[in-house]
Amino acid sequence: MQVLLPPGWPRPRGYANGVAARGTMIFLAGMVGWDAQSRFATDELAGQARQALANAVAVLAAGGAKPEHIVRMTWYVTDRREYLAAGAEIGKAYRELIGSYSVAMTAVEVTALMEDRAKVEIEVTAVVPD
Repeated sequence: MQVLLPPGWPRPRGYANGVAARGTMIFLAGMVGWDAQSRFATDELAGQARQALANAVAVLAAGGAKPEHIVRMTWYVTDRREYLAAGAEIGKAYRELIGSYSVAMTAVEVTALMEDRAKVEIEVTAVVPD
């Protein structure tokens, strides 16, 4: 995997502007913050984000991938302010579950998600090297 950073651009904090990779591509559907039995343990955004990340790691493992193979994430959150306020806790969960890898990342505020209690949904693309 190669992080793409144009000359003269400052390095983004916590993500990459772009990533180039070669290998087997794995695409995850949006992961919400419920457990394997589709039950929410919390209504707090940070707790749901932690669970959604753990769910992504589990699905990646089922495909023979690891967190370091993640090249792209898209986060959909229902409350931008709550997301920013929980940034430190979300960052801690990210580092514990995913690591400090450079991932192309986008975060978007949406009015609602398909699951009523869901506050975050995370899509993941991974590339396992040949």
